[in-house]
Amino acid sequence: MSLFSPSRVLGALLLAASAVANVHAQAYPAIPDAPNVDARNYVLIDQDSHQILAARKADDRVPPASLTKLMTTYLTFQALALGRLKLDQQIPVSVEAWKAGGSTMFLQPKLPVTVDQLISGMVVVSGNDAADALAQAIAGNTDSFVQMMNATARQLGLSESHFDNVNGLPTTTNLVSARDIGVLAEDIVQRYPQYLHYFGEHTFTYNRITQPNWNPLLFSDSTVTGMKTGHTDEAGYCLVATAVRKGRPLIAVVLGSSTRKASAQAAEALLDYGYLNFETHLAYKAGQVVDRLRNNWASPAEIPVGPAADTWVTVPLGRYAALKPGLDVAANMPLPLKREQTIGQLTLSDGKQATVDIPLVALAPVARAGWLTHWWNELVALTI
Repeated sequence: MSLFSPSRVLGALLLAASAVANVHAQAYPAIPDAPNVDARNYVLIDQDSHQILAARKADDRVPPASLTKLMTTYLTFQALALGRLKLDQQIPVSVEAWKAGGSTMFLQPKLPVTVDQLISGMVVVSGNDAADALAQAIAGNTDSFVQMMNATARQLGLSESHFDNVNGLPTTTNLVSARDIGVLAEDIVQRYPQYLHYFGEHTFTYNRITQPNWNPLLFSDSTVTGMKTGHTDEAGYCLVATAVRKGRPLIAVVLGSSTRKASAQAAEALLDYGYLNFETHLAYKAGQVVDRLRNNWASPAEIPVGPAADTWVTVPLGRYAALKPGLDVAANMPLPLKREQTIGQLTLSDGKQATVDIPLVALAPVARAGWLTHWWNELVALTI
């Protein structure tokens, strides 16, 4: 078996596909500790590789406040993509939405409002009334919409999240984890790039009232592109911040800060940490042949293998050139093989211990050879 050894490891892992790269931080003891920020829970994610670069109590279940509206937003974008809503569609405002309480875009039952305006009202100024109106437009009522939220959470693998409402007003069981919110934010960015401009709007005007975006980083850091804030007494101050520096996107999720300013400072510190201490590279392109494995019971006998998806890897700064590939494939390979059937993993190592594991798949369908073909393959192998 000959290993393909690229001089520069190239690709991209999609979280939605199950090919997620696993980083073992202990491989790089020289990396500085993550900053000690004012936040009970946080997670820092590289959007290209989907690797977690820093975390604190990232799987604890905690109240999310208005970060709940990210799931409401996700389902709104989904409805738009499926044609169930249109941006210029006018939505009736119910008394329930009008009386939602908390942060508001100042909806009124007889004042016209479009889906486009409601999205801005929900994302930019965190209007609870906007979230209620959109939920009712999509599902008929908020209770049915909450069921959709929890079903979608299960589909996305948000194992520590449960939603009781569409806006994040506190209950004892409306809970999420920082990791789950990071995954949800990633999915929004990847699936619905055409709608991401809402998160970066600096102000929103409706009913002759102009309100600023609650996200302080939009006004202090030009690399920050969004995404959402939240606050209740139970949750503290929460912030999801997306940023792009030199083409590299990161997501910082901060939960439970003591003040709005502290949540912004925490997110900024995490983003700085990720950009200053790590680098991300395209390791392999989708379908790139990493090796050709020989199996005399296979037809053809040489099986092209590689990653199914573009695969990015994030490593501590200056360590990328040291990565070397190695294959881990079962000795008794099951035959026949379907195209993109997983047969093992490709491990990128710095020479001391594994750093990244990438699912390895067959890049072409492979049949099981008959006895005649098998013996011919055996004869050919003797001449190689």
